[in-house]
Amino acid sequence: MNAREFFYAVKRMRAAQDDYFHNRTQQNLRRAKALETEVDKEISRVVAILKSQEEEIVNNAMADPT
Repeated sequence: MNAREFFYAVKRMRAAQDDYFHNRTQQNLRRAKALETEVDKEISRVVAILKSQEEEIVNNAMADPT
């Protein structure tokens, strides 16, 4: 997911949350939770990428004798 897709996923999630809080039905709750899961998965994916990149930078810095 790129930044634009993430933005729209969060926008859809927030709209679904608003729908749920205005009309507390099981359908609205399931939709909001599904979109929250989608956003949470993307956040976890990006965190893992960033962590890997940071570890690579540290490892490269430690391996470089200059």
